[in-house]
Amino acid sequence: SDLPPHACVPCLRARACPFSSAGLHGEGRTGAGLREMRRVGADARFMAMLGGARGEAASRAYMDRNLVDWAKFGFGLWVLRERGSGRLAGRACVRHLDLDGQDEMEIGYGFFPEFWRQGLGTEIARECARVGLEDVGAPSVVALTLPENVGSRRVMTNAGLAFEREIAHGGGTHVLYRRRA
Repeated sequence: SDLPPHACVPCLRARACPFSSAGLHGEGRTGAGLREMRRVGADARFMAMLGGARGEAASRAYMDRNLVDWAKFGFGLWVLRERGSGRLAGRACVRHLDLDGQDEMEIGYGFFPEFWRQGLGTEIARECARVGLEDVGAPSVVALTLPENVGSRRVMTNAGLAFEREIAHGGGTHVLYRRRA
């Protein structure tokens, strides 16, 4: 087959792969998500543990990288909306990540502060792990955060990931959690 590793065949055909959980709806994005990702990237509290707020050019570059993932693999970044109201709650991802020369399947999530401490992080991390392990077929999924991000570390543990090690990534020290299929 000419499909890339960990390609989700149904998603490659549909190019959308939306999903829903109890409180959120995830929309696979095309270029239409750029305005919303600029809002996410500009929010200092949202981005505090994700490298800091970024301007329009950096948000555009981030979105472009994520659109390449959708085009190449059929999965990537999702915009998260509150079920019922449709309010923008945050973002989540399932994507390839090179760690120490190894192709890993990363899951990630982030929320606006008004959505913190409601269990939504665990809910969406579980769903991202399910997508990565079951729909994509990866042998494991990983998640990274800063060592001091106690809330995200708790989410990772509650979503069934286990601490594996500290790792140098993105110019700093992160903690790596993993869940195997």
